[in-house]
Amino acid sequence: MKSSSGKNIARIRAESFSSINEKAVDDISLDFFYKPHTITLLLISIGTVIYFAFVRDTNDVEQNIWEGFLCCCFFFLIISVLAFPNGPFTRPHPAVWRIVFGLSVLYLLGCLFVLFQNLETVNSILYWLDPKLQDFHIDMDKEYGVNCSDITVERIWNHIDIFALGHYLGWMFKAILIRHMGILWAMSIMWEITELAFAHLLPNFIECWWDALVLDVLLCNGFGIWCGLKICQVLEMREYKWECIKDIHSTTGKIKRAVLQFTPESWTSVRWLDPKCSYMRIFACCELVLFWQVSELNTFFLKHVFEMPASHPFVTARLILIGVIVAPSVRQYYCYVTDTTCKRVGTQCWVYGCIMVTEALICIKHGKELFQQTHAFNIIVWLAIQFLISVIFVVGYALYYKYNPKKGYSPNSNSKRGLAPRYFSKTD
Repeated sequence: MKSSSGKNIARIRAESFSSINEKAVDDISLDFFYKPHTITLLLISIGTVIYFAFVRDTNDVEQNIWEGFLCCCFFFLIISVLAFPNGPFTRPHPAVWRIVFGLSVLYLLGCLFVLFQNLETVNSILYWLDPKLQDFHIDMDKEYGVNCSDITVERIWNHIDIFALGHYLGWMFKAILIRHMGILWAMSIMWEITELAFAHLLPNFIECWWDALVLDVLLCNGFGIWCGLKICQVLEMREYKWECIKDIHSTTGKIKRAVLQFTPESWTSVRWLDPKCSYMRIFACCELVLFWQVSELNTFFLKHVFEMPASHPFVTARLILIGVIVAPSVRQYYCYVTDTTCKRVGTQCWVYGCIMVTEALICIKHGKELFQQTHAFNIIVWLAIQFLISVIFVVGYALYYKYNPKKGYSPNSNSKRGLAPRYFSKTD
């Protein structure tokens, strides 16, 4: 009996891990896109290689190196589609998330390569990729956050630019990923404190109080969080039925169903906190807040150490890549934290953790002169405040849900429409 019980526990744990690491497609609606086409893919890949290897001009050595590198990346992503795990998501297609995982591995390998170079070598590579970077230098003497008492409508309006829109959209995206107001507000407030703690290293972190509190925390962050959570709430309260395309007889219906392929298969209500949570759950939530801050800091330090403008394609491409990597990573981390039967963290989350740490190490190593100016007291206070505020928000919301269970989502509660909720599934 003990042996049978042990096997059952092992099977349950394996199934829990598989649901976040290798999610299977249960209801296949578009048959063509889910049938294996490995031979076709092999022929197309070989044909592409033959064309570019023998037809193109090979006199330019630098172009040869660049296109050879792209060919290696191309085949690596092809292998990713064939061999890598799906991750926790199946929409729009598992192959998309396998490619995302492949890109994350390529990016991690690139970061590890950069980590073992010196600053001159890395800059030479960047200048080779984009010669215009040689002409760009960060103005360390530029003053930020000056004349804060001069508050006019025109000055406030000038601060509402494309970056403010990006700020808002970024926090809306974070809200859709995290789906917990307490953790989101902890991250929002802690980021402003993070800017204060590292303002002596990054001058652009210096802001006027009204810019930090009103425009950032309340307007961009707050409105972004509210909109993101509203999107989650609307999707959770609606009853979705993903019909098979074979059951749809009209052309319009089939087109609508094809468009729905790019929406979530189902929407899982994420509740990080439980009234009966352990100290490890609190630690895991605090850890999430801290890791998120480090990941955000990497964005600013990387473009500062390697002197890139905020609008450079390299910066934008990294943000997009990190954004799509974070989506399955957060889901896998959440399952690992909340599901007692899941004993291993998902591979995408593991790779993202490596990326985050490697980026931080790159910033510290290649920004040696910058980090020599670090005020140790600021960092210690920053870490202490990070932990303190995280614990306050986490414990506060745990108590809030304990004494106001109707305020939070519960698998046993009904929606406002009186419908039995269907959103406590294992997929997104």
